[in-house]
Amino acid sequence: MNYLKDRHKFLQKERQLLHTELVKYGIDYDKAAKAAQILAEKKPDEVLTQEEIQLTKEVCELWLKQRNRLASIDKVIN
Repeated sequence: MNYLKDRHKFLQKERQLLHTELVKYGIDYDKAAKAAQILAEKKPDEVLTQEEIQLTKEVCELWLKQRNRLASIDKVIN
């Protein structure tokens, strides 16, 4: 029972961390929440729906684009 409780807490913390990171870089709050849940669960693509795969891919690509954009801006101003 403790294993399941600990795993749930770990997944919840990881989901929150991922969600915060995604929102920080401008991802829509609801999309970020869904993608964070999918990513935190670490399920293989084979068990995800096409919609879940597409959402996660879209969110991650947008996150990376925004992160790189902000990093390049930071280099210019610092």
